[in-house]
Amino acid sequence: MARATRLLAVLASLLAAAAPSGDTRPNKIAVVGAGIGGSAVAHFLQQHFGPRVQIDVYEKGTVGGRLATISVNKQHYESGAASFHSLSLHTQNFVKLLGLRHRREVVGRSAIFGGEQFVLEETDWYLLNLFRLWWHYGISFLRLQMWVEEVMEKFMRIYKYQAHGYAFSGVEELLHSLGESFVNMTQRSVAESLLQVGVTQRFIDDVVSAVLRASYGQSAAMPAFAGAMSLAGAQGSLWSVEGGNKLVCSGLLRLTKARVIHARVTSVTLQSSEGKASYQVEYESEEGRGTDVYDIVVIATPLPLTNGSDSLAFHGFHPPLRIAQGPFQPTVVSLVHGYLNSSYFGFPDPKLFPFASVLTTDFPNFFCVLDNICPVNVSASFRRKQPQEAAVWRVQSPTPLSRSQLKTLFRSYYSVQTAEWQAHPRYGAYPALPRFQLHDQLFYLNALEWAASSVEVMAVAAKNVALLAFNHWYQDLDKIDQKDLMHKVKTEL
Repeated sequence: MARATRLLAVLASLLAAAAPSGDTRPNKIAVVGAGIGGSAVAHFLQQHFGPRVQIDVYEKGTVGGRLATISVNKQHYESGAASFHSLSLHTQNFVKLLGLRHRREVVGRSAIFGGEQFVLEETDWYLLNLFRLWWHYGISFLRLQMWVEEVMEKFMRIYKYQAHGYAFSGVEELLHSLGESFVNMTQRSVAESLLQVGVTQRFIDDVVSAVLRASYGQSAAMPAFAGAMSLAGAQGSLWSVEGGNKLVCSGLLRLTKARVIHARVTSVTLQSSEGKASYQVEYESEEGRGTDVYDIVVIATPLPLTNGSDSLAFHGFHPPLRIAQGPFQPTVVSLVHGYLNSSYFGFPDPKLFPFASVLTTDFPNFFCVLDNICPVNVSASFRRKQPQEAAVWRVQSPTPLSRSQLKTLFRSYYSVQTAEWQAHPRYGAYPALPRFQLHDQLFYLNALEWAASSVEVMAVAAKNVALLAFNHWYQDLDKIDQKDLMHKVKTEL
């Protein structure tokens, strides 16, 4: 009898250790980076592991990362990601959860500039715009739309997978689950893919290239998957957050009650304790150097290609960690408060200049896109400045604008403020797709931006990493890298 009692006690202790109870959850989690990826993964990690887990978020700059604003004349304007697509389901949910509001849209017309003249001009009449597209490019715009919609329809499968707890340890595994063609789309160009479905070269040169330059600062030679995500944003309805898009990041961290540590993480060192790996995080702040030990570490910031002064070192890993990636595409955003030189665009009389946004084609040029932008707080009485008035223009360029280039675009200006971003990977420069899981409980959230880069893509990556950490912690391996999820969606899910 005593022997049976002892056996039952041993079985009970084993079951308790295997169950996802409060005693088996991780004690401390570190997130490196407080942009949309870092703030979203902190939120998702707390959702899965519960509120008792301590989450420390390290940020060397300001919360929001590439979601940021610049102040001009006591008004704030977006200097980072300016808008979200209507299909950004995670971001939409964040906004609802935080009680934020969509910013009131102030309509403006767009045009594409080809160096000497506009190759395409938007009007206020939808049917006339369609007629102009058909007249210039035939049905290429319809074929483009069908191609993008097919890609997005398959990409939306990821939300269903995530709703049922499935996660992927690598970018290739995630893309393969969406469809067999998705991995191939990271290895062939936008131009090649569109030509195959009947889009003309002229439409690619005039329209597709202009959209890709505006979003990624890159050409139609970039991979098709990243290009499709960008083109989807150009076709769908866009929205922004009242008060600034960065409020999503600060709101999620506040909701999560994460501890934000303003410091630069310099190294992550592997330690082992009682069979489970742990990680020592070393950091530098204004107060000096510090260290702490964590059960789970998530890298939610781009890792530099070379070992520079800002690089993050990994120690104690055998074999050494190898993170496949390439260089980043620099983007400079200049907010110019001044008078547009409409003559440069063929309008000697500034009163007749009708466009609020000017995209550019691949002709040799010093800027990618020019926008007459609105502040992050738009009152009911707000109106967009007339072209002859001084307005705040956002100029996106690959390098800082010189004085002569500013004089080319503006008759005169009061101020110029800039923000320089390593905004997106230089697509096509490195063929390998990195992995989310670098070690047992060490994850690289930004791996997914090597397939495509946007705020919502980072939110999708954040959800995947949180699920991956949770499933791996509790050894629910059936929820990781499942092979035939499309079939499960049709049958079980």
